[in-house]
This record gives sequence, C-alpha cells and structure tokens, in this order.
Amino acid sequence: MNDSQGSVPLEVLSEFYPTIPLNQLADIPAVAGWQSELVAETLPRMHNAMAEYSGLCVAPAPKVLAIQLAHPLPKTIGFSFPESPHWTLKTPLLSGPNDGKGSESQGPGSEDSSVKDPQPDSGPEGLGNHGANSTGKKTRIKPPRNLIRLEDRLYYVLQPPLESIVQNAKLTFPFQPFPYQMDGIAFLYARSSAILADEMGLGKTMQAITAIRMLLLSGEIRNALLVCPKPLVTNWMREFRQWAPEIPIAVIEGDSSKRAWVWSNPQAPVKIANYELMLKDSSIIDGESLYFDLVLLDEAQRIKNRNSTTSEVVRSIPRSRSWALTGTPIENSVEDLVSIFEFLSPGHLRDDMHLKSLGHATRDHILRRTKDKVLKDMPPRLYRNADLELTPEQRASYKIAEEEGVVHLADLGESVTVQHVFELVLRLKQICNFDPVSGSSSKLERLEADMEEIAASGQKAIVFSQWVSTLDVISERLARFNPVEYHGRVPSNRRDGVIERFRNDPSCNVILMSYGAGAVGLNLQFCHYVFLFDRWWNPAVEDQAINRAHRLGVKKAVTVTRMMAVETIEQRIDAVLSEKRELLRTLFAEAGTPTNLGLNRNEIFGLFGLNVPPRFKGFAA
Repeated sequence: MNDSQGSVPLEVLSEFYPTIPLNQLADIPAVAGWQSELVAETLPRMHNAMAEYSGLCVAPAPKVLAIQLAHPLPKTIGFSFPESPHWTLKTPLLSGPNDGKGSESQGPGSEDSSVKDPQPDSGPEGLGNHGANSTGKKTRIKPPRNLIRLEDRLYYVLQPPLESIVQNAKLTFPFQPFPYQMDGIAFLYARSSAILADEMGLGKTMQAITAIRMLLLSGEIRNALLVCPKPLVTNWMREFRQWAPEIPIAVIEGDSSKRAWVWSNPQAPVKIANYELMLKDSSIIDGESLYFDLVLLDEAQRIKNRNSTTSEVVRSIPRSRSWALTGTPIENSVEDLVSIFEFLSPGHLRDDMHLKSLGHATRDHILRRTKDKVLKDMPPRLYRNADLELTPEQRASYKIAEEEGVVHLADLGESVTVQHVFELVLRLKQICNFDPVSGSSSKLERLEADMEEIAASGQKAIVFSQWVSTLDVISERLARFNPVEYHGRVPSNRRDGVIERFRNDPSCNVILMSYGAGAVGLNLQFCHYVFLFDRWWNPAVEDQAINRAHRLGVKKAVTVTRMMAVETIEQRIDAVLSEKRELLRTLFAEAGTPTNLGLNRNEIFGLFGLNVPPRFKGFAA
C-alpha cells in the first residue's frame, strides 16, 4: 500500500495483530483495502476478518464511531489544523527585548550559530526549504506504550506521516530539520511525560518548540510554561521567533506586581520563567487560578536534588503534560534521573532499582541520540591529553602542601570530615595551575605556545577553568591575544556583548570561561580549539563545556586539549572518575551497573591514603 494515498502501513497494523506474519496480513481483503479516512466504516469488518483468519473466537466488533480522545480536541481530519487562533496574526513579544533583527539562529540544531549553511531549495513532497528531510524517510507519530485503549492508540497510528502534516498545515521552517529531529518532534508530540535527552548540540530547543507549536495550532493545548536558567531566557525568545514566529511569548520578569499580571495574562499561550523567579512566585504558582496544559523544563538537571526548594516548587505547578530537556539526565548518580521523574511521573522510578530495570522503565519516556549515531559526517572531537610536569617551583610548593595537609588530616583523627579533605584537594589543584609564590605554571607555558599557533592561523579557542581567579591570571598572560572573559562575575546584561565581540573581532583569539557559566546555553561552533586548563569533578560538565564548540554547524574537527599535572592529585581524581563517564551509556544500553558512579566517601579519603573515620561506618558512602 502507498502511504501517500492514506493507507495504513502493514507494519503499523502488525502492532495490533502480532501473531499474524507480516506477509500474510496483505492477503486479508479487509486489510488490503483499509483506508485511514474510512476507519469508522471498515474497522468492524477488519476486526471480524482478523478473528476469522486467526481462528479466534471473539465477540463481534461494535459499531465504531469517529474516534474521540478523553481530552477535548477540535474537530479535525488527519491533524488538519482548525481555524487559526486569534493570536496567529500577531507576532510581537509581550515582554522582553526585541531589537527587530529577528533570530540569529542559523541552523536547526543551534540557538545562536555563526555558521550559515546553504539550505537545499527542495525537499520531500515538494516542501522546498520547508521540508522535513531530504532522505525520503517518513516520520510516524507512534503512540506511547501507556495508552491502553485501542481508539487512543489508533488516534496516533492513523495519522499521516509528520512530513505530510507539516505540509498540509503550511508550517514553515527557517531551515530543513534533520530526520532525527523530526523523530524527536513526533516523540514529544504524543507524550504527556517525556525527556528529550539528546547530546548537547543536536537541536533539542527547536524540537521542543516545534512540538509545542503543533500542539498549540492543533488545539490540543491552549497554554504552555517554559522554565529555564536565567541566562537562557533571551536565547529561547530568539528561538521562538525563529521556529514559531506566530506564537506570542510572555516573559515572567520585573517587580512582583508586573510578574503577577504576566502570570495571569491569557493573551500569551507561551510563558517563559527562570528557575530563580519560580521560587519568588511560588505563592502565585500554588494558587488555584493557574493551570498549564504543558510545562517544559530546560536544563532539567537543575531539579536533580528532589529535596531542594526549586524541585518542590516545580513539581507543584498544576499541569497536564510534563516535558524535560537535558543533555545530562544523570550527572552524578541514578538519583538524578529519579528526581527528574518525580516531576514527570511521580513514583514511576525508585532509587533502589537496578540499572537494567531502570532502563526498561524509562525506555518509553526518554529519547536520547548522540552525535556519532545521527550525524555520521559531523567532524569529530579530537582529544589531546597534555600530561605536564610541574615546574620546579610548583613541585616544591606541591610537595610541602601535600605533606603538611596529610599530617593535618591525620592529626584531626576521628573529627576529620569530607570538607577537610576537599579543602586540601582544592589547594593542591590550584598549585597544579600556578605556583602560589613565583606564579610559574607549566600549563600556562603550554597554553601560550599553543595559542601562538592558533592565532597565527586565524583561529579561535576556548579556555575553561573552575576558578575565576585562574582566568584572571591567564588573561594577563595572554593579553596579546585580546582575550575576553565569560563567567559568573560578568553581569548578565553584558554577556551577549562579550560573545558578539569574540565572534566578530578577528583580533580576539580566545575566550576564557568558567565551567558554570560556559557549560549551558552557548553556541560557539566557529571555535575549533578547546582547552580544559583544569579538570572538573564531573565528566558530564566537561562534556557540556566541550559541546559549546562541537555541535551542529561546526565545519572542522574540534581539538580538545585536557591539561593534567602528572604525579599529582589531578591524576588520582581522573583515575577514580574514569568509569563515571560510562554511566549514561550503561543506562541506555542496559549493560549492567558500573562499579563506580562517582567519588564516594571511601574514595575521597582514599585520595590521601586515609581510612574513613569509624563514626561514618554504617552510613551510605
């Protein structure tokens, strides 16, 4: 049968009759002539034919009327959108800056890309540059597994391919989405609880916006709330202008009276709030007047601690659908994922579940793709480990600090705490960066040499450190490369200007970033060199930082230089955390539980050959 003529594929029908071989389904007359627009007439005939063919004794199928879901839907045929809502002719933002320049996004996977890729003029089914993909692949909206009633499942099964829905609804896209992005849109559209966990750089933002756009225009939802970190609010505003220009956006900001008005404003179907303001407005959120058809959390790892006030406030939002976006659903342990599911589907997961059971329970709720799986032709990340000897001055300072520190920990005896150990670790890590007396640094010498070559070739680089004080020292030493800094001390209203200068000033060859400020919400595909001046505790944070440069739109391989002082605490920590990087892959591959999920108490004390004090015995590590 031909999908384009409205017929239901045999593969779809086989989902309902798994005992009948696929090649035999086509021989049943009632199946061969079944057209989706004639379902009310032919479903009883097909049901009886199936019963007769399979030898089953079943009651005659009742007369089937037009399918209606439990929730109110506009009268539609095959997702043909109803008359446009009153706001579709209005495009301005109700709150927030709008300079009239429109979106700066330049690709389907980027929020603020500088790479302008030429787009093909034609796509499948004559969609031109509005087409969903150029491979001819048909994207089907598959029903969630938790839909039990046949009519509920058929509601999705009988829809035409997503590409046809987009074409019939005359939805225009600024760029041609990739096939995997259409799969992500279809995944979100059909689910009331879902995590889109694509690796950073694959376009989670546009997939979520497009799914929200389709739900709004089809009338399945009337309003939505997006919660994101404060620095990403303007980025989401740009992306909505790019991917859903007809949908008005209201940003929750200003003083308490203004925020209260925006919360209650019915003219904006999409509202954007940052996590910090959610805490301030918790009394408004708890009120009976607010209700959202959809709540979307961006950077959902912000609620990984289920006992935090932020998590509690977010979970209290009255809503029908719950979505989450995160490239790192697990940063430290499986408890992170369990906490996110307390927002999506409370009680669905437990902390004590084995990883294989966890993977099975979340399979229908999580969609995760990695670059190496969906972008075969994307330039690779090239890792270069710079294992460096400390300078003589650094080595002398390091030796004294470690010996004195270990003696101090030993003298504390049973009163020693994890905090005492961390203080020593941080002190030693800082010496690995610079000698506190002379300022000498083997890492900085290496960085200067590499930057000479990068600047000479007209390229740009990103340098990450966990300390702003370290970035200040680096900035002085790299002054001839006109560095700019991007970290927590830079006011939020100046950050866009920092990025613009770095992008457009050819003499500015390097940007110095802290992991916290540079790990989310930025797109720097024009950088082909990344330096990790010191290592973060969590490999997931390092991966997020690297993906600022290695994402959709990158034209060349990205070289990542990981600097590490040999025979120091840095190497010991790296060895302890080596298996942590495999946790996500283990979860989604259901390959069993890794032995190390992070630095537990035994491992922290073991960094210096210490035993855990007896008072900690019997407590969770």
